[in-house]
Order: sequence, then structure tokens, then C-alpha cells
Amino acid sequence: MANSTTTAVKVMNPGPAGRSSPEGSQVLSKKKLQDLVREVDPNEQLDEDVEEMLLQIADDFIESVVTAACQLARHRKSNTLEVKDVQLHLERQWNMWIPGYGSDEIRPFKKACTTEAHKQRMALIRKTTKK
Repeated sequence: MANSTTTAVKVMNPGPAGRSSPEGSQVLSKKKLQDLVREVDPNEQLDEDVEEMLLQIADDFIESVVTAACQLARHRKSNTLEVKDVQLHLERQWNMWIPGYGSDEIRPFKKACTTEAHKQRMALIRKTTKK
């Protein structure tokens, strides 16, 4: 039996400044962005072009994270996107850890530091195996 997958497609309507976004499903609105900026600096005011660019960057980031997380879910042979898929992508690609979500299954990935003693042992092993 062949595997078949169904894909849901949303109709995209061009938004302001040529942006494409599904109607009413924008994750970050201009008001939320302005509130966030006021939270950081109450005296800061963003230009219209800057707001549009930040909203576009946020949309692109979310789209790329969801796409990569869906690929991870597919790799697990699952048709369901789970929190652990998003967490794994954010941790590995963006070095981001979102506290309070998921479980201890996913540990932060850190490459072990090699000590000078280890490097010397490896050099000695390589030297002896060449003879």
C-alpha cells in the first residue's frame, strides 16, 4: 500500500506592501509589535517601513520553523506535528530553548569540548596506526 499524504493549502491574499499572508491568521500584528517595542523602550517609535520589515521577518521565521518541524515529524513517520519537533529544530538550528514546553526527552545539544590531553592521545593513536 502506498503512503499518501494530504496537504492543506490556504489561499494567500496580498497584504500591505506586497506581503502575502492568510487573512486573519497573522501571528504578529502591528499592534502587538508596537506593544513589544513600547515594553522595551517606551520612547521608541518605529517607521512604517521598519514595522513591515519586522512583520515580514517574523512571518518568514515562523514559516521556516514550521516547515522544518514538519520535516522532522515526517522523518519520525508521523502525520502529526508535535511540540518536540518544533523544540528540536529551534534548539539545533537557532540555539533557542523555550522553557515550559515539552519534556526532558530533548536535551540541549552541545558538542563536547576536546581537552589537550585527548588531542595528544588521539595524535599518538593515529601515529601508531600509520606504522
